[in-house]
Amino acid sequence: QVQLVESGGGLVQAGGSLRLSCAASGSIFSINAMAWYRQAPGKQRELVAAITSGGSTNYADSVKGRFTISRDNAKNTVYLQMNSLKPEDTAVYYCNADGRAFRRGSYSDFGSWGQGTQVTVSS
Repeated sequence: QVQLVESGGGLVQAGGSLRLSCAASGSIFSINAMAWYRQAPGKQRELVAAITSGGSTNYADSVKGRFTISRDNAKNTVYLQMNSLKPEDTAVYYCNADGRAFRRGSYSDFGSWGQGTQVTVSS
């Protein structure tokens, strides 16, 4: 119903920067919160940053001051600017969005995940 496609991952040296993008498409009526999660090998998936439709944000303590989440509501896209990257930021990063879908004359709630994009930070 609603698909999320991430891009922008890759390999970077410690101290470098990357910008992730996630575009939502499909039977979207409205999107509430959009967020980035990450999962490192052997660890649980954790919230990195989230942003509401009104622009309010929250961040994991480990990324505050280094990462910035933003969104373009007209494009149904969320971004994650990652600066001063550390090896411990290495993980698969997943986009998440929830909201309302409209299809065949009916509304429904949705919650969707992207397929994930690998971020590797070398020391």
